[in-house]
Amino acid sequence: MIITHAKIFGGSSRSLMDITLEGDAILAVGPAGSLDATGHEVIDADSRIVMPGLWDEHVHFGLWAQRRRWIDLSPATSAAEAAAIMGQAVRESSDTKGDAVLIGAGYRDGLWTDQKSTALLDSVTGDVAVLLLSVDVHSCWVNTATLKAFAVRGHDVDGSLSEQECFDLTVAVGSVDDATLDAWTLEAAHAAAARGVVGIVDLDMAYNAVVWGRRASRVKGRYPLRVEAGVYPQHLERAIADGLHTGFELAPGISMGPFKIITDGSLNTRTAHCVEPYLGVEGDVRGGMNFDVAEIERLLVRAHQSGFSLAVHAIGDEANRLILDVMEANGLGGRIEHAQLVRDADFGRFAKLGVIASVQPEHAVDDRDVTDVYWADRADRAFALRRLVDSGAQLILGSDAPVAPLDPWISIAAAITRTRDGREPWHPEQALTLDEAIRFSTRTTVAAGQPADLVIVDADPQWLVDACGPNAAAASDVVRQMPVWMTISQGDVTHGATS
Repeated sequence: MIITHAKIFGGSSRSLMDITLEGDAILAVGPAGSLDATGHEVIDADSRIVMPGLWDEHVHFGLWAQRRRWIDLSPATSAAEAAAIMGQAVRESSDTKGDAVLIGAGYRDGLWTDQKSTALLDSVTGDVAVLLLSVDVHSCWVNTATLKAFAVRGHDVDGSLSEQECFDLTVAVGSVDDATLDAWTLEAAHAAAARGVVGIVDLDMAYNAVVWGRRASRVKGRYPLRVEAGVYPQHLERAIADGLHTGFELAPGISMGPFKIITDGSLNTRTAHCVEPYLGVEGDVRGGMNFDVAEIERLLVRAHQSGFSLAVHAIGDEANRLILDVMEANGLGGRIEHAQLVRDADFGRFAKLGVIASVQPEHAVDDRDVTDVYWADRADRAFALRRLVDSGAQLILGSDAPVAPLDPWISIAAAITRTRDGREPWHPEQALTLDEAIRFSTRTTVAAGQPADLVIVDADPQWLVDACGPNAAAASDVVRQMPVWMTISQGDVTHGATS
């Protein structure tokens, strides 16, 4: 395959280039007309912009595929409104018989003034089992029918579960047959490719070695995305016994990814482990760790020694401190997932220890109002992307889908503008440049010898941003809507016509 008349992002706007692909690699890059097209399928880019393919470095892919079909609770501004949405869904649904559970997702209760309760849900859903999943997936709200159906005890009044209880119930309630879920994930993979995505790090809470081997076997040729599949503590010993490690190939383009552990909670659920108490919450609430630190250390060392890279969820500043301490004491590298709140003394430790900050820029836009309530006294060091970069840390960007949509252009827009929906930018001093945001969303370059992972867009992102001038809200809008003309992953066209 040869791509002709392309402008490479970051290069001279006047220079048209040809790019020759052979197999899953870039064979040559040269001025337009300089490469021999004999025997190649020719794709005329017609002066469009070619960039390295985009990665989403943090996805819960099966959950994202399901979330695309669940009831949307994001408009709810109170418990009563969320309950009303579910009540309406129950009345309209034809699938409320037998063991079916109706699922809604995406509510944000951090600023609600009324309380969640089983009585409120029961009043509008009756004996139809329902589960409402919070946007951060760290808490859920269920009615009495669901509590009874899944033998959940201790939540008869509030119906609210958080952290591991929530994770376990969500997995049980959301379970669908393999063939159905694989079809949904394949559809989600094509949707991701349509936004320029060539690869994902999948951190679903499943034994992903089996899951992704099965999914790959259901498609002809390669899967539309490169996939690195994570493993959790409950599956670590099985993975080691099966001879798995990071980089182990499960299928062409699909490999084992990192060992993932969720060490603390989230901001919206007020379970992220913080040095100081949450503001506006009765009592000395600082969140907490989901495991003893000694157990976290044991698991990280065990995974590292068994050949797994490390991906450690830490959101609160105390959780980040504790994880950095463990990594330093044991000579461990890897990634801290989220790093949403960091102590002043810890920003420089990421670079010193070689720990990557795996961040999700859209979370700053989504959680700005909650942050300004519960972390108002420390918001200047929350979602502090600029400060991490300036301290020498390596960043990689992701969505944490379904917490935010699986679309790197949304992450890029949030990173460079710190806004959405026409609002003034939130802590704009923490914004990244467009070059940085794209570099942190890619793994390759457009050069000979590099993987044939490319995205061709219909507009020059830099030109669009520059044209918006100081209007960050306008820049956010145009980047979020970036038109993707073609995506090529592993040398295969995964989005866009070739004729």
